[in-house]
Amino acid sequence: MSKALKEVGWVKGVKFIYFELAMALFKLLIIPQARVVYLRLLGAKIGKDVTVLDIKFINCYRKGFGALEIADNCFIGSDCLLDLADAIRLEKNVTLASRINIVTHLNVGYKDHPLQSKFPPMTKGVVIRENVYVGIGSTILPGVTIGQGSFVAASSLVNKDVHRDTLVGGIPAKELRKL
Repeated sequence: MSKALKEVGWVKGVKFIYFELAMALFKLLIIPQARVVYLRLLGAKIGKDVTVLDIKFINCYRKGFGALEIADNCFIGSDCLLDLADAIRLEKNVTLASRINIVTHLNVGYKDHPLQSKFPPMTKGVVIRENVYVGIGSTILPGVTIGQGSFVAASSLVNKDVHRDTLVGGIPAKELRKL
């Protein structure tokens, strides 16, 4: 038995295989609306007029697609990565440009990894409030809430909450001005 399977157990191992197969089918769906219907069938809560391009999910076996909530009029661009180790909620009118990473967990490796004592595993959900734009190549870290009406500049690393109606940018993202 592999070290990974010993750590997560058979139940999570089977769930992992199930979700990997589900994601293989997801990749075959080339029409964005078909992807939305399929994600709903898997348990995601998705509103009206949502567009989902070719994206990737990780850690689906942890919380499942019930941890994904996308409200009306949202757009998720190509090559985005959504980590479902914890909840991800996108409120109305959220646009994720291409190559956005939304990360909901930290785990440095196996239980015997030397850094585990300094960086214990954790999960925290991410919330992106309504009317937000997240620019290409940005990363949102665990536990972050991006306030309503905010704009995240391209290639930003958002590691703390963003106030409403704020333009942020940089690594790490800093407030550039109020909108």
